[in-house]
Amino acid sequence: MSERVGVMDLVAEARAGIDEISVAEAMPLLEAGDIVLVDVRDIRERQRDGFIPGSFHCPRGMLEFWIDPESPYFKEIFGSGKRYVFHCALDWRSVLSTSTANRMGLAPVASMTGGLKAWREAGGPIEVPPPRDSAKEKA
Repeated sequence: MSERVGVMDLVAEARAGIDEISVAEAMPLLEAGDIVLVDVRDIRERQRDGFIPGSFHCPRGMLEFWIDPESPYFKEIFGSGKRYVFHCALDWRSVLSTSTANRMGLAPVASMTGGLKAWREAGGPIEVPPPRDSAKEKA
């Protein structure tokens, strides 16, 4: 029987094999249109906490399906040839996502260190979506 591996072990292993960029590096690249900033957080997090303007939302659970050009769920944005920078709330999911994307042949890819928390602390812009109308959703 193999030794148990925890999530932080997986994150550390993935981090060792990927490129990472800081928020300070990501901000001008996003503004210049030189990267696709991929938000892998859950839709509820985006609703609650807002999102980085210009980021592309790809829920972590759909990442592999949206990246693979042979998947029926492939998204054209992953065929743009740009540099892809993944982010989440902190950076654990984006590190795992970057590792997965790298293994799948998407290149170049990197993770944004510190995620949305670091972006917010650096004074980066955040867009907050309007509240969802639960009455309309039930209709």
